[in-house]
Amino acid sequence: MKLAYQPACPFCNPDNPNVVMANDHAIALYDGYPVTPGHALIIPRRHIASLFEATGEEQAALLELLSEMRQMLLGEYQPDGFNIGINDGIAAGQTVMHMHIHLIPRYAGDTADPRGGVRWIMPEKAPYWKRK
Repeated sequence: MKLAYQPACPFCNPDNPNVVMANDHAIALYDGYPVTPGHALIIPRRHIASLFEATGEEQAALLELLSEMRQMLLGEYQPDGFNIGINDGIAAGQTVMHMHIHLIPRYAGDTADPRGGVRWIMPEKAPYWKRK
């Protein structure tokens, strides 16, 4: 399946030279603005804005590629953990309206206290362990 090209979309380059791995329904590449070494994106070939617009076959292909990219990052970067996230909609922080999954390697000591992980999008609610 070819990439469904949308001229204004930065992920819809049909000849993207940055693709690290791919399958019939998705591509994986390194994030252009990584938050940690190895930060990668898993992107459906079809231009859709939300994971919920993906077919079951596309969702399975995205998860398969996510797993394959994780294995590659384990060998290449030896991270101690991962954050996996999707910003779905403007209110959730999505800025590129072509669905993509962030695979962010995490390293011991890369932040003072990693507890709460993705919960830190709401800093006042993130440290749930401190609530009474």
